[in-house]
Amino acid sequence: MATPKVPHLITQLPGPKAQSIIARSERSVTPALPRVYPLVVQRGQGTMVEDVDGNRFLDCAAGIAVCSTGHCHPEVVKAIQDQAANLLHICGADFYETMYVDLAERLAKLVPGNTTKKVFLGNSGAEAVEAALKLARYHTGRPRVIAFLGAFHGRTMGAVSLTASKPLYQEGFGPLIPGISHVPYAYCYRCAYNLTYPACNLACVDYIEDVLFARSIVPEEVAAIFVEPIQGEGGYIVPPPGWLAKLRTLCDKYGILLVDDEVQAGIGRTGKMLATEHWGVEPDIICLAKALASGMPVSAMITRDEVMSWPPGAHGSTFGGNPVCCAAAQATLDVIEKEKLLDNANRVGNRLLNNLRDLAEESRLIGDVRGLGLMIGVELVKDKETKIKAEKETKQLALECFQRGLLVLPCGPNSIRFSPPLILTEAEADIAFEIFADALIAVESQA
Repeated sequence: MATPKVPHLITQLPGPKAQSIIARSERSVTPALPRVYPLVVQRGQGTMVEDVDGNRFLDCAAGIAVCSTGHCHPEVVKAIQDQAANLLHICGADFYETMYVDLAERLAKLVPGNTTKKVFLGNSGAEAVEAALKLARYHTGRPRVIAFLGAFHGRTMGAVSLTASKPLYQEGFGPLIPGISHVPYAYCYRCAYNLTYPACNLACVDYIEDVLFARSIVPEEVAAIFVEPIQGEGGYIVPPPGWLAKLRTLCDKYGILLVDDEVQAGIGRTGKMLATEHWGVEPDIICLAKALASGMPVSAMITRDEVMSWPPGAHGSTFGGNPVCCAAAQATLDVIEKEKLLDNANRVGNRLLNNLRDLAEESRLIGDVRGLGLMIGVELVKDKETKIKAEKETKQLALECFQRGLLVLPCGPNSIRFSPPLILTEAEADIAFEIFADALIAVESQA
C-alpha cells in the first residue's frame, strides 16, 4: 500500500461497509470496549492500514504501540507460518517446550545487569504485571505496594488496583487489592508540589519517605514500587533526569523491589531496548509485552534468579509462552537488530519531536511536547498560562487526524500520543506531521 499524499479529508468516514460492521458490533460485542473513532480495519502492511471501504491510513498508533516492526513484516509472518505448521500448543507450564526456553534465554540476556535472570512468559501486559505483583509479595513477604498517580498497569484485578489514570478503570469493581498506595509521578509540566526542576531536588521522590513513610506506611512492609519509566496511558510523561535513579536509591535503602513496567515503553520504542537504559537504572523486575512480538500475544516478567523464588505451581499460564507467539517474538527481535530499528527510532523520533516543538511555538493549543524515540506526547491546553486541560479539543484532534488519514490516539485527559511502528521513515514522519498540523488548524478554528 502506498503512503497517501495527505493532508486530505476522506469524504465518508465511516464508509458503508464500516457502518454495517459497526452496527453488528453494537449488537454482539461487549460495550466495555472503548472506540476512539470509527475505524474498521481490513488489512495492514508496514506503516499503513486499510479499512473495509478501501480508505488508507498512516498508522502512528501501531495498535497501541504493539506493531513494532510494522504490520505483517514478512520475516515475522514467515516465522509464524513456519511454527504454526510444526506446533501450535503444548502448554509450557506443564511440559518443556523449546521455543519457550529459547525466548526466555534471549530475554534474560537482553535486559540490563550482569546477574543471572529468569523469565515467566504470559499473554499480555496485565498478566506480566499480575505475575510481578504476586512475586514481589511472595519473595519479600511484605504486603504493601506503591504505584503512581497517572499509572496504567492493566485492567485485571491486581493490575487495575495499581492503575490510577482514570477512575473509570476502577469504578464498580471494588473492593480492589488492598495495601496499594499511590503517589504523584514526576510530571514536571504539572508538578504536584508547584515546584520547578531542578531546584525541586526531586521532591516527588522525597515525598515517599518524608510523608508516606513518616505518617502512613512502615517502609519495611513495602514489597515493591511499580513504575512506568515513561507514563503511557497517563499522558506520555517523561520524568526528569535523576528521578528514576533516586527512586532506585530509595528502594535499595529499604529493601524494596523496583518493578519496571516497560509494557508500552520497552522493546525499542524509546530508541533503547528498555526505557530505563536512558537513565542507567537497573530494575529488580521487568514487565514486557506489546511490541515484543509485533502483534502476537506474548508478555514477559523478568527478574534476578534469587527473586524468582516461588515453588512449582505457585504461578502459571495455559497459553503463556505459546510456541507461535514465541516464534513471532524471536523474529521481531531479529528484525529490530538487523534493520537497526533502535537507531531509526532515535533519528526519526527526534525529527518528529523537533517539528512538533516548532509547531507548539505557533499553536495556541499545544502546551507541551515531550518524548524519547518514537514515544511522543503532545499535551493540549486551553490557555498556556493557566494550563487548563483541553480535553474536548484533544478528542476532536484525534478524530480530525483520522478523517485526514492519520491514526493517533489520545492519552491522559488531554494529550495525543505518537507511537508508530519503529520502521517509520523520515518521509512518513513528515507526512504525519503535516496531517497533524492541518488537523490542529481545524481544531483551533473551532475552539
